[in-house]
Amino acid sequence: MIVKQIWTANRLRNFNYLIACPETGEALAIDPLDHEKCLAEAREMGWEITQVLNTHEHFDHIGGNAEVIAATGARLLAHEKAGDKIDGVDRGLKAGDVVKVGRTVELEVMDTPGHTFCHICMRSHTDQPALFCGDTLFNAGAGNTHSGRTQDLFHTFIEQLASLPANTLVYPGHDYIENNLGFTLDREPENEAARDMMARVKGQDPTRAYVTTMEEEKGINTFFRLASPEVISHLREQFPDMSAEPSEEEVFTRLRELRNSW
Repeated sequence: MIVKQIWTANRLRNFNYLIACPETGEALAIDPLDHEKCLAEAREMGWEITQVLNTHEHFDHIGGNAEVIAATGARLLAHEKAGDKIDGVDRGLKAGDVVKVGRTVELEVMDTPGHTFCHICMRSHTDQPALFCGDTLFNAGAGNTHSGRTQDLFHTFIEQLASLPANTLVYPGHDYIENNLGFTLDREPENEAARDMMARVKGQDPTRAYVTTMEEEKGINTFFRLASPEVISHLREQFPDMSAEPSEEEVFTRLRELRNSW
């Protein structure tokens, strides 16, 4: 499996992705907002885009669908319940479905609500596993829930993402890592892993962005650090009405609320 992370350089800091089979040159485009860059990258690599996949329905993830499909004849894949939100879906996906690219690439569908109600992530079962997570999980952060529900995002994090293999590479829909690390350090000033990561990525070139692993995320992403006494203590400063012994869901919910205005 070959992964090309494409930096769009737009104001929303989107990443687009091409995933290719090295044997056949067939490629899957994930959330190809910048259709010109996606098509140009495929041409340069000698790949044929045969499928387009949307992780969810927001315009900055589906806005390039029509142009890529017109240029390539690719089939469009999305959540099975997203047909009324995304035009022209050819294949609706549900949890456990497998998307094949060429002869060698297989990606498993994860149904991951929270950011929206119809959000999917894709995980590979390669020796070096990878997660293409749209706006559910960011490097060092979590998606907002303006179009979804925080309770659902919590369950997605705890019941699905947290159990992924430690060496899983995290490929999100946006480059927000520096701001997200700032939020983690505001919650946990003594978090050495987050401080070290900030030093590594501060001012990085997004065309060569650092790709975190799930093991790293559990050290630097405050939305996985729900039992941290320091996280809870600092939350109480903003939310003095928190429970004496807050549940992980309460901590996650308060963190997401705080992140909305941070």
